Amino acid sequence: MRSSVEIFDIATAETRVVWQTERLVEAPNWSPDGRFLVFNGDGRLYRIALDGAPEPVEIDMGFARQCNNDHGISPDGTTLAISDKTEFGKSAIYLLPVEGGAPRLVTPKLPSYWHGWSPDGRTLTYCGIRDQVFDIYTISVGGGEERRLTWGEGRNDGPDWSPDGKWIYFNSSRTGSMQIWRIRPDGSDVQRITNSPYGDWFPHPSPDGRNLLVLSYDGDVSDHPRDLDVRLRLMNPEGGDPRVLFELFGGQGTMNVPNWSPSGEAFAYVRYRPER
Repeated sequence: MRSSVEIFDIATAETRVVWQTERLVEAPNWSPDGRFLVFNGDGRLYRIALDGAPEPVEIDMGFARQCNNDHGISPDGTTLAISDKTEFGKSAIYLLPVEGGAPRLVTPKLPSYWHGWSPDGRTLTYCGIRDQVFDIYTISVGGGEERRLTWGEGRNDGPDWSPDGKWIYFNSSRTGSMQIWRIRPDGSDVQRITNSPYGDWFPHPSPDGRNLLVLSYDGDVSDHPRDLDVRLRLMNPEGGDPRVLFELFGGQGTMNVPNWSPSGEAFAYVRYRPER
């Protein structure tokens, strides 16, 4: 078993295995209606029902055949955001119907890696690399001009919106080590959230606004590689009361994108085993 798609329940601390495979799969999203997960593998996206369906089903994405692990479902459950490099050779963000269909380009500037929807479904936030600099951007779902929120203060990546729409959480190496920060959608009031000995990545606020989920590497690990011992940590939205929920073999692909259940009571992730 190379990849195990699992669900962790916050209240009971119990784990449910949804599906296991010898293939490499990544980054589960939970549908807003709570009925299925979406994840990627081999450049494709798949959905698996949570009612005990035995196998995932591939989502038709038209020409997009090189999708990475930066994808997610709109708050109303109708639209899928993907990051795919088939058309340009660099990652671009597209939207398509959640059941599948023709992708529509949103970000003409490349590369761009999707990470979050605003709660009203009107705006996307993403990591854009411009002149080799990683920064946080937003753009309307209709396209147009992108808005730059950070300005090269270290590497800025992994943005995700708070459920009230007042903050965008992200990880940044601006103080030397990768830590969690947040910023207003207009680019103001940047605040540091974690001050940990770890390398903290991929902050995901829970839909009920109570918790912040973070993937933490050992402090000497740079970037966000796969196949390492990591830990998933839970804290309040201000970074207080942090605790390790559990450790696992994972990293890149474990929870790159929004992964909470609609209620905020559980989240999905991928656990790995070493390649043979």
